[in-house]
Parts: sequence; C-alpha cells; structure tokens
Amino acid sequence: MESDEGGLEWTINTGITTGKDGAACPTLGDLTSDEGPGMSRTIFFEVEILDSKTKEQLCFLDKVEPHSSTSDKTSMAPKLKRRRDPKWYPARQALRLARRKALRDDDVLQNLPVGTSATLYFRDLGPRLGWTMVFLAEYIGPLLIYLLFYVRVPYIYNHKYTFTSSSHHVVNLACACHSFHYIKRLFETIFVHRFSNGTMPLGAIIRNCAYYWGFAAWLAYYINHPLYTPPSYGDTQVNYALIIFVLCEAGNFSIHWSLNSLKCEGPKCRRFPHPSKNPFTWLFYFVSCPNYTYEVGAWVGLSIMTQCVPVALFTFVGFVQMTIWAKGKHKIYTREFKDYPNLRMSIIPFIL
Repeated sequence: MESDEGGLEWTINTGITTGKDGAACPTLGDLTSDEGPGMSRTIFFEVEILDSKTKEQLCFLDKVEPHSSTSDKTSMAPKLKRRRDPKWYPARQALRLARRKALRDDDVLQNLPVGTSATLYFRDLGPRLGWTMVFLAEYIGPLLIYLLFYVRVPYIYNHKYTFTSSSHHVVNLACACHSFHYIKRLFETIFVHRFSNGTMPLGAIIRNCAYYWGFAAWLAYYINHPLYTPPSYGDTQVNYALIIFVLCEAGNFSIHWSLNSLKCEGPKCRRFPHPSKNPFTWLFYFVSCPNYTYEVGAWVGLSIMTQCVPVALFTFVGFVQMTIWAKGKHKIYTREFKDYPNLRMSIIPFIL
C-alpha cells in the first residue's frame, strides 16, 4: 500500500544547561525550572536530517523546542525541497521510531520513549490524495460509465443498436436509480461528509477506482443489453424493489446527516451516535453502522429490481467489505465507551 521511494533518518539530541549545582534537569517536559535564586535550566533538541541510505546530511536544526509535534516536519519541507526533491509535500512524509509504527502528527518530541538521543526514520509514502478527491474519483466514474452503456454508444453492442433505447421500463428505472445513488454520494462528499486531513496512496486509489468502475461497466453491460430479460414477476417485483431502494437511500442519507451533526468540544473529543427524532436513525438502537445497513439494502433492492447476476455479486462483495468496516468501528466503540449499548450489533440487527 505504501511505496518505499526513499528514506530519511532523523537524529535528535538534547542540549541541557544546568544550574549552579551542575544537576541535570530531571524531565524533558520542563523547559524552565525555578528551584531557587539564580537557578535556570533549559532543554532544547537538535535535529539532524539524514538520508537513511547514503547518510548524507540534508539539513540541521538546533534549539527545537521539546513540545514541538512531529507535524512540525511541515516546516522542514522547504529545506528538503531545496536539498532533494520538491515532491516531498507534507502528506508524503512519515516518521517512525525503530521497530515501531509511524508516529502520529500530534506526537510530541518530549513524550517519545527515548533518552537524551534518538533516531527517527523518515519515509516517503509516495503520491497521495485527500479523501475528498478520492471519493470524487471513485463515484464520478460509475456514474458516467453507466450512462455510456445506457445510451448504447458505438462499439459496445451490435452497430444496429447504437444510440437506441430499451423497450423495457425497468431498464430506464434502473438507470435512474443507479444515477441517483452516485449523484447522492457526490453530493454527500462535497456537502455532508467531514473528512480528516488523512490521505490515500495513489496505488490504492487506482485499485478502488478499478473496483467501482469495473463493476459499473459489468452490470451496466447486462442491464442495458438489447437482449436483456425483464424480472420474472414483472411490475410487482420492480415496484417492491423500488420501494426498498428508495427507503434505504433515504435512510443512508439520514444516517450520514446524523453523523455530520454530531457536536463535540475539542479536537480529540469522541462521541458515539444516538437515534434522533428521524425514524431512519432509529436503526442506531440495533446496529453501530446503520449507514452500511442501508447501503446494502439499497443494492439489494436494485438487485431484485433488475434480476441481474452482476448487480447481486456487486451487492455481496460490498456487503462483505462493509461488514469488515462495521466490525472494526463496532470494536472501537465498545472499547472506548463503557456505556455503549449492549444491544447494538455491527451491521445486521440481532445477527451480525
């Protein structure tokens, strides 16, 4: 997932000035200490940035304050650009201690598990994009690809069907539902969802787009095929499936809006969601991630409506992936909140 395109090594030393008795300062957290008249103790870090392969010194910083966070690497980017490569924007940079995971941006130098000297490893994570751009890329593709099959552009089907329309009402309805689903997703990405400053590697973005775009082309090919066969139970099957789809889409949007409306004081404050007066949010009584429940339900409705195997397979694969995500979130909720409702499951009430 993360490319190793280059590494830098951070060597951090602490400079300590002592008082009249020559005693060293006991903790890294004390910038100054007044234990008596004339007593003054100051601690600072000296940061040397080295290339981990060639050991070449890229830059040297002295008097770095102990309470500086690892996100302060952004202030070093200009020096890195002059010395090495302008592509090292902050999102590509990661720091870690030896044999440890990458440090978070809010990790503070003085709180790291090191002594008077330490070595941190700088890693280039490769090209990355923010979450908004990731979701826009994933959702615009299926919307446009499906429409190409719907209007039957040349070279997809036999030339005599080019730019023709299907005589089956369900084909037009399926196109409207599919388009609405992804237009709603795009709207939520721009106006509803709140994203962190995290990013995704370019390789993972390409993989995700291949998944969404490929499935969209596959199911669109069969639904819009000139030889497509309507559902076995006709309009009755289509109408019931449409009701399922509409209700689940409304529920999914309601949950996303509810999650966006969560208010919390402080950047690190966390709260788990609760049901509101909106009936669609009452599913929070039974599952931790009702947005995934409604998402799967919408695709189940579209599968019943079209009676198409590729749609059903896409629904199943999506259900498996969303179950993994839901279990992960449910585990976090139960671990962080002692008062978390015991009745809640991950994605399916009373079952899963």
